[in-house]
Amino acid sequence: MGMGHGLQNAAGSDAGPRAGHGTAAAIATQFGFAAAVIGLAAAGFYLPGLFTWRWQGFEPRQAIVPLVQLTMLGMGMTLTLADFRRVALMPQAVAIGIVCQFGIMPLTGFACGQLFGLPPEVATGLVLVGSCPGGVTSNVIAYLARANVALSVTMTACSTVLSPLATPAFMSLLAARSVPLDTLSMLFSIVWMILLPVAAGLAVNTLARPLARRCAAILPAVAMISVCLIIAITVALAREDLAACGPAILAAAVCHNAVGFALGYWIARAARLGVGDARTVAIEVGIQNGGMATGLALDVLKSPAAALPAAVFGPWSALAAAILAAVWSARPPEPRLPTVPDVTDPSTPPPPTAGATVTGG
Repeated sequence: MGMGHGLQNAAGSDAGPRAGHGTAAAIATQFGFAAAVIGLAAAGFYLPGLFTWRWQGFEPRQAIVPLVQLTMLGMGMTLTLADFRRVALMPQAVAIGIVCQFGIMPLTGFACGQLFGLPPEVATGLVLVGSCPGGVTSNVIAYLARANVALSVTMTACSTVLSPLATPAFMSLLAARSVPLDTLSMLFSIVWMILLPVAAGLAVNTLARPLARRCAAILPAVAMISVCLIIAITVALAREDLAACGPAILAAAVCHNAVGFALGYWIARAARLGVGDARTVAIEVGIQNGGMATGLALDVLKSPAAALPAAVFGPWSALAAAILAAVWSARPPEPRLPTVPDVTDPSTPPPPTAGATVTGG
């Protein structure tokens, strides 16, 4: 999940063998998370009955939206009002990042769906993944990759706040011809599933910070389990669609993710952002909120097939992000004057442990 200012403090002290050991351990944990997600996805495919049972009117798929809400509540608990005020302090970097986020990924999702010949509902799901805001694990990856954590936190917060308008708009523009789409219903679903839990978490961190600190100890593990279950349930529900076009979905997801990383970085560099800030933009653009995409596919589009791209994109982006973080962590950006002023709030909770790297993308 997003890590707020606590991790920014940690980033500022990332030096020496001890810090290097911590970074290596965190990267290893990120690889472990990717392995866990892939394992649960395999369980959903080969043992679908574990995730598609019905008992007294309840089905596992009904838990997906509450699981997403729980993850977003945890993200909100790591945010402060300063994360939003920082927009005024670094408008250029935030604007470039947000434009790349909602300019590159929806269009790339549409293009990849056409390029790899995905069925209409599955292709719609890829557009949906691209139309969602940045994934909540991006702040951890930014820290591991020696990028600008402050910018990452602010970009994640801003893209999430903008998503009730941006996500339905891009879906209406790029996917309305493929599946029936109620944009108003999608807007309200995003507010209920994403915005309200984030606002509630922000309120807790603002008004009851000791409680937020105590929750921070368990929320990373809860988020990890939530993401794994969401993906396993999705794969089980759409097992036949995955069996029919799994390789094409994987190829499209890999291409989608790679284009996001590459264009995010080079557009930021072309706009004269520093290496650290460009890495941040690349990470924010390449990592999407797959839990949100899954929830919308099942809750609004009523289509397990449309949820499949998120179930494939999530594990792949976790693995790719871990590799990218490992490469960039060994290559610190050259020192330069900071693009983002230091507005760290020293009263915020301390950074989460390496376990926080498992919070979903």
